[in-house]
Amino acid sequence: MRDLDYVLPLRWARDDKLEELTAYLRPLSAWARVVVVDGSPPELFERHAKAWADIVASHLRPDGDLDFLNGKVDGVTTGLRHARAERVVIADDDVRYDETGLARVDALLGAADLVRPHNYFRPLPWHARWDTARTLLNRAFGADYPGTFGVRRSTFLAMGGYDGDVLFENLELIRTVRAHGGRECRPADLLVARVPPGVERFWAQRVWQAYDDLAQPARMALFLAVLPVLGVALHRRRYHGVIACAGLVVLLAETGRRRGGGRRVYPFTSALLAPGWVLERAVCSWLALGARLSGRGIPYWGRRIHVAGHSVRRLRRRYDRSARGLRRGQPGR
Repeated sequence: MRDLDYVLPLRWARDDKLEELTAYLRPLSAWARVVVVDGSPPELFERHAKAWADIVASHLRPDGDLDFLNGKVDGVTTGLRHARAERVVIADDDVRYDETGLARVDALLGAADLVRPHNYFRPLPWHARWDTARTLLNRAFGADYPGTFGVRRSTFLAMGGYDGDVLFENLELIRTVRAHGGRECRPADLLVARVPPGVERFWAQRVWQAYDDLAQPARMALFLAVLPVLGVALHRRRYHGVIACAGLVVLLAETGRRRGGGRRVYPFTSALLAPGWVLERAVCSWLALGARLSGRGIPYWGRRIHVAGHSVRRLRRRYDRSARGLRRGQPGR
């Protein structure tokens, strides 16, 4: 076993995926020390403890002093506090590493503070193919926002963790590392499998994911512009322009599919679906903006989150203020 910890934050309301996850954890435990931070109800927690007693290194509850609006951050922070290794993989409960991918993250953490893989769905029902279009467009412009990261534990602790009162917690972690001068590595050919959500959760994620874009104003503005521009084009019967724009979106998605050997895991059908996904995101972006302007925020696991994420500049200012306070002998914020 390599000197690598694998932190799995978990909070389930039912156990229909227990058998499949247990089958994944069994070989995984031979490649890394597995730390499961389980925020499930007591009866499920006890069932998990019995199922994984001989598999995982630690099975524990989130630390009592943590109560972020985004409960996943409670699990991530607890896991990093209790991890033993300097190199740690954080992964959602639907991420499925193989030994090669895990070893690659481990090696890259030798020179980076944060490693950012790219996810792909397996199996591929219709809604996974649809959502893969988002991944392809993100890859075309740089990198996706995966359900897993590699992180150096010393860096995470030196940062004081990251803000868990935001919806887009993955982006918040990335930006917090950048704000503290950390080194990010995002290899396009580091492809890690992910089990797609059920259809019910897929529909629930539509506005959630659009709300995330409030943390990226330029991206949000682009999607908000789609419906007005499309409406004007159709009113003026500029059908050729609409078709050309749809073709450009397909071309961008295909560019993302081809990066880093992605053609072996991403289906071509997802590139063809990209214009439809853009239209969906345009509609949901207006719904997300309405939720933000109304002051209601977005419902998430029984709570409401108002902030999508913070800019690197704001995080850097917060870090600078904290550092000045520590130098003066005052507690940092």
